[in-house]
Amino acid sequence: MARAIVLRQLTSSPKSRLQLSRKLAERNVPEDVAEAVLDRFEEVRLVDDAEFADMWVRSRSQTRKLAKGALRRELADKGIDADIAARALEQLSDDAEESAARELVERKLKGGVHLADRAERDKVTRRLASMLARKGYQPSQAFRIVGEVLESAAADPDGERAATEFL
Repeated sequence: MARAIVLRQLTSSPKSRLQLSRKLAERNVPEDVAEAVLDRFEEVRLVDDAEFADMWVRSRSQTRKLAKGALRRELADKGIDADIAARALEQLSDDAEESAARELVERKLKGGVHLADRAERDKVTRRLASMLARKGYQPSQAFRIVGEVLESAAADPDGERAATEFL
């Protein structure tokens, strides 16, 4: 029965050992049986936390544009060892992380925002920086990127500064 539960769980998506262990505990599988089944699945490489962490980082950083901090927390929640998580996070460069943040801000920035109005600009800055913070970006990095994107959005198409200075 434990083997069938694990196979069914792995059919839908890859899982960490801790996730599978929790699922077996929910189904009242004795702990010694669960450990034996999970050990066997690790032997045949159907359960591999390092591979799971690599896949998780690639997927979540591309689809959700999450920063390393958020990904590290997610991996910890899934029971991935800190060393394994650190190795998986090495595949993300700082430049790629910053580029993803910039892309997010540019996508969320609405064209109808009046950046000449200081109060409106401050509100937009807070909202965009908060969005980045929820995705795990450091506050200083978030505010810097938002400022740079807003500054470039305020420039006219010829590359000259907008008539109204807002900085």
